[in-house]
Amino acid sequence: MFDTIIASLPPGWRAGAQMVMSIVAWIPAWQHRMLGGVVSPDGAWATAASWLLLLLPALVLVAALWATMLSAYTLPFRSGRVAYIRSMAFAWWDAGRGVALYWAGLVRLGLVVVNLAWALLRYTVVLLGKLVRSAFTAPAAALDWTARRYFKPGVPWVAFVLTLAWSALEGIVFTFTLRPTIYEVLYDLTGAPPSDAFLTPILFLLLFLLIAGSFACIQVLTEAISKRNAKEILQMLVVEFFVMFFEVVFLYRELIDAITPWIAQQTGDQVQLGLVSTLALASFGWVGVRGMTWFLFGRFGTPAVMAILSRETLSLDEVTVTPAAEDPMRWWRDMLADFKKERTWFRQTTNELVELITLPILQLLAVALNFCLIVVTGRGAFDLPFSSLKEAMARLPKPAPRERTRVAVKEPLPEV
Repeated sequence: MFDTIIASLPPGWRAGAQMVMSIVAWIPAWQHRMLGGVVSPDGAWATAASWLLLLLPALVLVAALWATMLSAYTLPFRSGRVAYIRSMAFAWWDAGRGVALYWAGLVRLGLVVVNLAWALLRYTVVLLGKLVRSAFTAPAAALDWTARRYFKPGVPWVAFVLTLAWSALEGIVFTFTLRPTIYEVLYDLTGAPPSDAFLTPILFLLLFLLIAGSFACIQVLTEAISKRNAKEILQMLVVEFFVMFFEVVFLYRELIDAITPWIAQQTGDQVQLGLVSTLALASFGWVGVRGMTWFLFGRFGTPAVMAILSRETLSLDEVTVTPAAEDPMRWWRDMLADFKKERTWFRQTTNELVELITLPILQLLAVALNFCLIVVTGRGAFDLPFSSLKEAMARLPKPAPRERTRVAVKEPLPEV
């Protein structure tokens, strides 16, 4: 660039121009070599480190060197040369201090980021640990609360368990007994064979509820008899008859049909069970099974089953305070409460990260701007270094307010 300018001058002026421009003529070549080494070093990691650590300081050094060398041309024409030289010396001092603070700010930023990442990792591990622990302890806590809520001293929990176990056992037996019949019915209705994995659980659940309901009907009937309520006794007898009819026809009849070949074999085909005899044997079987289970454990366990379904306390002998249920998600609410308490800390940490990122860069930009303004005005715009981002924003020079020009409005002339 300077060679082109010198070549365009007359031959007699070229020697003087070279002497004058020798002050800054060496800067472009030096600038090209230095920035070239900073911008494109060998290796990706070296490039990233060079851009992060050396690019901004190198640009500030280039701006400072240009401003210092160009200011040599203005020294003969300045009145306050001593003050100007002192301002330029302090600007170089601020430049060195700004570069040092830039590197220190990067180190501080790295330490803060590592500390914050470690805190978040530890917080995540604690949260996951509590989540896993809650997944294992929540069912146990729910069962413990259920036991303390319902199974108080004096409750016949053995009879309660036996009632449910017998209902489940009888449901399993009748599931396998009744499944061929239900299979044929569904096949005739749909035209496709039903899935055993779908049919068996649903059939077992329905039969389990049906058998448990038959115990409940007997319990209501006995309570009506103890109260001598004739109307309720009549109603429950009708209901119990239909319950017995349903179970005999659809459940116990299957058992009698299963032993019919054995009866025929033992009697030499002389005894053939008909409709009446089959239903009679099935009815006797139902009465025997229900009577045996009822007097053994059903009359003690059925009230417990009905109390649980109605959400009532099983022990009626004494009034006790029901323990409060332990909230299985209490740990999550405690965690959210702690997180809300730490919200201020997270906000402060975020502001600190923003300040750590921007403050070193603003420091170097202010140094470069000071050099440029010293050449033009003889003094810098910023008093460095900045101690905080708020202070840096407060020290920005504010433009002078513009004066609004008032437009004179001509008043209309009076009419004559």
